[in-house]
Amino acid sequence: MNRQQLIKQIFDKKSFLCVGLDPDIKKIPPHLLHEEDPIFAFNKAIIDATAPYCVAYKPNLAFYECRGVEGLTSFEKTVSYLKAHYPNHFIIADAKRGDIGNTSAMYAKTFFEEYDVDALTVAPYMGEDSVTPFLEYEDKWVVVLALTSNKGSHDFQLTEDKNGEKLFEKVIKTSQSWGTDQNMMYVVGATQGNMFEAIRKVAPHHFLLVPGVGAQGGSLQDVCQYGMTKDCGLLVNSSRGIIYASQGEDFADAAAKSAMNLQQEMEKELERLSSRK
Repeated sequence: MNRQQLIKQIFDKKSFLCVGLDPDIKKIPPHLLHEEDPIFAFNKAIIDATAPYCVAYKPNLAFYECRGVEGLTSFEKTVSYLKAHYPNHFIIADAKRGDIGNTSAMYAKTFFEEYDVDALTVAPYMGEDSVTPFLEYEDKWVVVLALTSNKGSHDFQLTEDKNGEKLFEKVIKTSQSWGTDQNMMYVVGATQGNMFEAIRKVAPHHFLLVPGVGAQGGSLQDVCQYGMTKDCGLLVNSSRGIIYASQGEDFADAAAKSAMNLQQEMEKELERLSSRK
């Protein structure tokens, strides 16, 4: 999916919601444990319930890899189901890969050829040659970690050099020479609030993948106020707040309601954006 196709989906559906598929076997509804593949059964129900309200899904590989081959099979089935039944939804593999060039090339091959997802989260700490192998694929996206929503983000990402430039700002500025706003996004946590203003000064046009709305306490309104562009420029992710809205047999209906509530808030933000154009 290229940039224009993604933008069209956002404005057609009046949503920039990304649903995080982070299935914890200890948290999914107990009645699903009797299924042959409980993780896939859970994901399938969540996808079918929330698809009308979102434009993207983001399976986090940690929740699959921890179950070995069985978990990776669930991941592959989930991606295949999305591609077969919801081909207009953007698929982000949240794997946070990044290594020396030849290793990154193999990671890129895994996710962009074998699984054929639209995007992959990548850690840029090892520099240009660890990221560029992912950028060689047409109509695929690299989602670079820039400013994350966890407490530990302050340990390194907000440190300043002698000129007052923060590390996350340097990451964003430097990495823009590796790719473009047509194939690169940045992860920016919703809990960072008005930091979005600083990010838009250095990356005015790139899409931002924004986790942390909902269970982590990030404000959708703040994200939109400081981070939205004329093309929207945002994919806002919610995982726990949607997929674990209920642990009963009504879990899919509860997830749909939670996703719908967020979509309705997003529709209002997009209307405000349109009124400013």
